[in-house]
Amino acid sequence: MVEFDSLHNKIIHYLNDQQIEIIYDAYQLALKAHEGQKRHTGEPYITHPLAVATILAEIQMDAPTLVGAILHDVIEDTYIKKQDIAAQFGKEIADLVDGVTKLTQIEFETRAQAQAENFRKMVMAMARDIRVILIKLADRLHNMRTIESLPRKKRCRIAKETLEIFAPIANRLGMHAFRVEFEDLGFATLYPMRYRILKEAVAKAHGSRQEMMEFINEQIGKSFQNVNLRARALTSREKHLYSIYKKMHDKHLSFSEVMDVYGFRVIVDKIDTCYRVLGILHNLYKPITQRFKDYIAIPKANSYQSLHTTLFGPYGVPIEVQIRTEEMHKMAEYGISAHWLYKTEKSVVDDAQQRAQEWLKNVLEMDKSSKNSLEFIENVKTDLFPDEVYVFTPKGSILELPAGSTAVDFAYAIHSDIGNTCIAAKLDRRLAPLSTPLTNGQQVEIITSVGARPNPAWLSFVITGKARSTIKHFLKKQQHAESMELGKRLIEKSLHTFGLSLSEILPAHLEHLIKTAKLDSINHFFEEVGIGNRSALLAAKQLAKLNDLNDKTLEIEPETPYVFAIKGTEGIVVIFAKCCRPIPGDPIGGYIKPGRGLIVHVEHCPELIEYQKNPDKYISLHWEKNVQGDFPIDLSVSLLNQRGSLASLALTISEAGSNIAHINAEEFDGRYFSINLTVTVHNRIHLARILRKIRNNKHVGRVLRQKTKNKKIKNNKFHS
Repeated sequence: MVEFDSLHNKIIHYLNDQQIEIIYDAYQLALKAHEGQKRHTGEPYITHPLAVATILAEIQMDAPTLVGAILHDVIEDTYIKKQDIAAQFGKEIADLVDGVTKLTQIEFETRAQAQAENFRKMVMAMARDIRVILIKLADRLHNMRTIESLPRKKRCRIAKETLEIFAPIANRLGMHAFRVEFEDLGFATLYPMRYRILKEAVAKAHGSRQEMMEFINEQIGKSFQNVNLRARALTSREKHLYSIYKKMHDKHLSFSEVMDVYGFRVIVDKIDTCYRVLGILHNLYKPITQRFKDYIAIPKANSYQSLHTTLFGPYGVPIEVQIRTEEMHKMAEYGISAHWLYKTEKSVVDDAQQRAQEWLKNVLEMDKSSKNSLEFIENVKTDLFPDEVYVFTPKGSILELPAGSTAVDFAYAIHSDIGNTCIAAKLDRRLAPLSTPLTNGQQVEIITSVGARPNPAWLSFVITGKARSTIKHFLKKQQHAESMELGKRLIEKSLHTFGLSLSEILPAHLEHLIKTAKLDSINHFFEEVGIGNRSALLAAKQLAKLNDLNDKTLEIEPETPYVFAIKGTEGIVVIFAKCCRPIPGDPIGGYIKPGRGLIVHVEHCPELIEYQKNPDKYISLHWEKNVQGDFPIDLSVSLLNQRGSLASLALTISEAGSNIAHINAEEFDGRYFSINLTVTVHNRIHLARILRKIRNNKHVGRVLRQKTKNKKIKNNKFHS
């Protein structure tokens, strides 16, 4: 009973006798279940769940949450089952306990995979009941407070996970007090020497700063009295150690530069007063205009609200001031848990809960788009960035994104379908590249097209986890469908060699082929052929034999050869070789490269010669009629070395209906530049028109199509 006293002293002030009795029953069950178990500290194990419940009682969480905290380890570590908890305490509490319980019954290949799967399970439970994460945060907080008893390697692993996952989650939920303690404990564990030195330096600096802090405090207090304004609290605000360390590390600042900033917090009665205080402070000390942020009008994702301003104080020292109401202060310190602690206003709580649920909804979408738990946890880490950028939709709604986000991140934040079909963006009504990082206050408009699809290149610049996971998921599905279609066409071509078609193959023979290959379905087999992991010719031979054709028949060539046509819309499983840049109208051939698909070359390309000698590997190709699309082509141009010549060339290419994808200029004599261009064309006819227009440009000496990427065109070819 002695262990229970500390918790009892916390809950007696806000829970009724019936609720306390239920919590005591949970304690008795946990005490019996954990009997004989010890922590690394040597204490009885029951001290841990009681400490977790006490942490939650300090923020006055409800009785079911405290019961869940006391029982949070019984399913994982004892004989107690979920159904036992449900029978005694009800389904609500059983679900809370199960949500925090790790997946110990499943064998995982690596520790990282186990951690990722446990995190995924917790997020799923958290989406159903936000109290799951509050129990988990309190559990992790007590473990961090007692981490010194663990071996060094395990301490570092837990501290790293705390800094990468749990501190950012606490921040996302607005639980500042939890986040600060997580960060300082994690910092002390990972870098004990740095922590100790920094702690000593801060303590030393605090003494020398005291006089300046008191002087500024007195000045601000007098300015309030002069206008009969009473602030409920005017306090100096010290940065915590990890915050100082991160600022020094990330911005390459010295300790003195970080400590030169003096922080204050003003807490007032209502929102109007916040803006009055801001005006008074700006009259007292000159503001640094670019350092003002209004988080009251535009709250952070975790519902944090305050006015932030930085001032030039006495003797030029910078002063950072936060101005907020009492309600805002409660939300800033305790986030969504402020509802239980202070019975915060319903509108504030609803907003916080809604923002938390929106974030969880995005997390669940990431889970669906991730191929495994490890990718999922990486996407979530990416999405837990603390810095934000605020932009506007065309209708004036505010959207919050991580700093560094692009128009593509914006598109996916609105809806996955908008992201998948976006082709361009307007920033403040002007067209801009999709990769342009967004800045605060911009109006962003996304232009979409029905036939558009995500570009793999987007993965190099998107920031948000949702955008990254959705693009990867789409490309994976796209590759699956395109590989399947290509594989089917390749087998059809190979069967044609034996006078057969897929429509003539019996279903039983296809089943035999799938079984022999140990694959799931015929579509899976087509996909394997399409990406080059299996031979279409060998599959066709096997099917032909199964159709009772004798060996002699197998060697007969059909009178009309099967022609494999390239449409230009096959997608990522048909790759046009960069060495020779085939375009519609060129004679072409190709081969299957395992893992990549069909590689298409110009027929006379040196890279194709070896494959042409082997009929089993070489595929004769031709272009379908009316192929649509833009195809890159390499050109070499000799251009006069004079002002405006390059601009003139670019204009000529643009007027010919082409676009410059890449350009490289080299001076090879005093009069001419050698320009290597990659431009887009529709076909050979379009190319001929472009070449004709370029030749007619007075600044151009000569222009040639480069047949292979590595082929050098000698200087004397430009001048004769």
